[in-house]
Amino acid sequence: MDLGLKDKTVLITGASGGIGSAISEIFAEEGSRVIIHYYKNKENAEKIS
Repeated sequence: MDLGLKDKTVLITGASGGIGSAISEIFAEEGSRVIIHYYKNKENAEKIS
């Protein structure tokens, strides 16, 4: 599915867990440049590709 997100830059807050992590993965799969923000869980944030 092409959502028109290729080469767009997005900032995901709360990206180290649950919904934020899933959203980050979807944006990345669509070709977006993803900036990941987290508060406490650096290890999970680093796992997001």
